[in-house]
Amino acid sequence: MRFDVLTLFPELFEPHLRQGITRRAFQAEPGVTAAVDVRLWQLRDFADDAYRRVDDRPYGGGPGMVMMAEPLLRALAQITADRGARPALVHFTPTGQRLDQALVQQFAAGPGAVLLCGRYEGVDQRFIDTHVTLELSLGDFVLSGGELPALALLDGVARLQQGVLHAPSHQQDSFSDGLLEGPQYSRPERLHLGDAELPVPPVLLSGHHGDIARWRRERSLELTARRRPDLLAAARAAGRLSAADEKFLSRVDI
Repeated sequence: MRFDVLTLFPELFEPHLRQGITRRAFQAEPGVTAAVDVRLWQLRDFADDAYRRVDDRPYGGGPGMVMMAEPLLRALAQITADRGARPALVHFTPTGQRLDQALVQQFAAGPGAVLLCGRYEGVDQRFIDTHVTLELSLGDFVLSGGELPALALLDGVARLQQGVLHAPSHQQDSFSDGLLEGPQYSRPERLHLGDAELPVPPVLLSGHHGDIARWRRERSLELTARRRPDLLAAARAAGRLSAADEKFLSRVDI
């Protein structure tokens, strides 16, 4: 798959593409192409004046500047010619649909897209209306630009590629089955904090895989019920809760 990123700050992406476990998805090996091909496009390269200007004042007045449509059109035309086909175009904006794991999974199994990282007060609406396929948001807050949401999407897609993580890892992530993931523990078996001694839950030391799986399921259900009842309601509506799940939840004090 291929992602073309349209941004005023391509340098923000370079460190992430070379660091951490997800670099396995972005880095090509001899004779093998990268699982996720990311190409960075500096939007100012498509300006038509000596100042490389890509923004202007908004019609009707108001604070801030607006990204102009014409540099974006020229950039998209170049990307389309380079790809040989017109790709889907994703615009990151607070007014967009919230990005979730289901969408990340769709992108992870797809051909990629163009990622438009807006800045300033936003993008000329005429470009959005005629060329944007999907608008996405990370949540109900405002960032300085679309670079961080674009990186979040790329990271989420990369970690789902074959060979990046150990096979079961992402299958147990929060949201993979519609619920939050429960707590995790590691060494030492008993953690001493001042006068307190905090042991690992005994079931995790039992070696009984069925009991461990059930304990983890119950902790996941309990955490989701307390923190994200909306996710629990959706899982129930989708028929993803068993009779044993419902019996446990009936005993949970929320």
